Amino acid sequence: MKRKRSVAAVTAALAVAPLLMAGAPGQRAAAAEAGAGGAPPGVASATLRGVDLDTVTIPELQARMKRGSLTSAELTRAYLHRIETVDPKINAVLRTSPTALDQARASDVRHRLGKVRGPLDGIPVLLKDNVDTRDMPTTAGSLALAGNPPVRDAELVARLRAAGAVILGKANLSEWANFRAAKPTSGWSAVGGQTRNPYVLDRNPCGSSAGSAAALAASLAQVAIGTETDGSIVCPAGMNGVVGHKPSLGLVSRSGVVPISAEQDTAGPMARNVVDTAITLSVLSGHHDAGTAGAVDAAARSGGLRGKRIGLWRLPSLGADVDALMTRTAARLRAAGAQVVEVTPPYQARLAELEFPALLSEFHRDIDAYLATRNGPRDLAALIEFNRAHPAERTCFAGQELFEQALAAPPVTDPEYQAMRAELKDLSRRSIDETMADHDLDAIASPANPPAWTTDCARGDNDVIPSSTPAAVSGYPSLSVPAGFVGELPVGLLLMAGDHQDAALLSLGAAVEQRLDAWRAPRYLPSVTSDTTSVGTNGSDTTG
Repeated sequence: MKRKRSVAAVTAALAVAPLLMAGAPGQRAAAAEAGAGGAPPGVASATLRGVDLDTVTIPELQARMKRGSLTSAELTRAYLHRIETVDPKINAVLRTSPTALDQARASDVRHRLGKVRGPLDGIPVLLKDNVDTRDMPTTAGSLALAGNPPVRDAELVARLRAAGAVILGKANLSEWANFRAAKPTSGWSAVGGQTRNPYVLDRNPCGSSAGSAAALAASLAQVAIGTETDGSIVCPAGMNGVVGHKPSLGLVSRSGVVPISAEQDTAGPMARNVVDTAITLSVLSGHHDAGTAGAVDAAARSGGLRGKRIGLWRLPSLGADVDALMTRTAARLRAAGAQVVEVTPPYQARLAELEFPALLSEFHRDIDAYLATRNGPRDLAALIEFNRAHPAERTCFAGQELFEQALAAPPVTDPEYQAMRAELKDLSRRSIDETMADHDLDAIASPANPPAWTTDCARGDNDVIPSSTPAAVSGYPSLSVPAGFVGELPVGLLLMAGDHQDAALLSLGAAVEQRLDAWRAPRYLPSVTSDTTSVGTNGSDTTG
């Protein structure tokens, strides 16, 4: 019963909608400043009949569609046009749906008849290309799956369609969700090539939900779906200056999503603001009751951060510039009435030691089960042979060491594996639960990402992002919201809370977003020169 109440309460986060109906004041000011001289050269305008696509929220779009001053078909055409004209700069979208405009016209009919299915009706959504769709290929970025589409939609896609969302297309990703090569390059796949960071084009978008995040930063869709095993929603969100929510494990169905590990995998919503993220989660999770919205809205209006206790996990390994940004962030949160105390969640070294070998065993089990449902290689051994036979699979992810290690890993029936996963679950939950209890916290906050590193296939990722692991391994929720910039490069603030506290976390995230007011539109710079935008490699790649 407790779990059901927590799940249903997710939609209480929709109460932040009144705060964002007109867009955050700072967002509109920043957008106006960025657009004062027009869009950057070669970038299409992000305006549609007076609507600023960079900053408009779903509640505002629905209000316009209800009034008849905007149609879903117009909105969908605008995003399709931006994909056509802007995406060549960033390479985030693999394909658009040939039925997108038909879906939008059907939504317009529902709007005219007063039969709207909910807040996502008529809203264009991009899907990461490891989420099954019956009418488009689902490849996980691999040529091995580039043939016929899956037989049926993933359950989360069925929910989006039932809610009236326009499935706009599929976004690029790190191939096999960054679980193939020992030295991967995030945002690259054999099917889609390399996705680029819209803020600085020679910088990396982080992975594996690279295309979903970069597309949102470039305003190529209203919302997108990402997936995460450890870091692959929240790091791309932070590195591309958008919002990403990794839900509590089990809140969103895994059915029809290319797996790494059933013990950690989840799909989740990504958007340019927290309210759109919360609305999308309400549909993905299948819970639309916002009966408690009034109470949450009243709390937010009376001072969303006042009296909140936030534990700051500084992570100085991400560099002096990120640490300085965290100091400024803490000061702004304190000025809004929050109490910020410094914390260091325990057991992190042991989690890092155990997580990877556990994932190897789980991947072998879960990918074999998924491949058996698809045309192409029918199991992991056949997939390894496919990659050996196709040179195009080795142009950036040169190796497939993780596949080979997974093939040789102990089965999940092995007692040593089972002890490992049990210890991981225990320590990861305790790392959050004990930290929050010891300091009486509402959430733990940390940097979501370092400044984006240069993309380099020969080197692989400069990836030092330990902050996502406690929530990822425990199955607890996490949320990345824009915190600010190091030079031209965005950095996110990662918020974590206890099991199935998604609604409270989203409400807190909306208050943090309002206070930090850190978003600004990308400028698609070809490059920047800085000594402070790279960090050392420790081999901790974001997966999922």
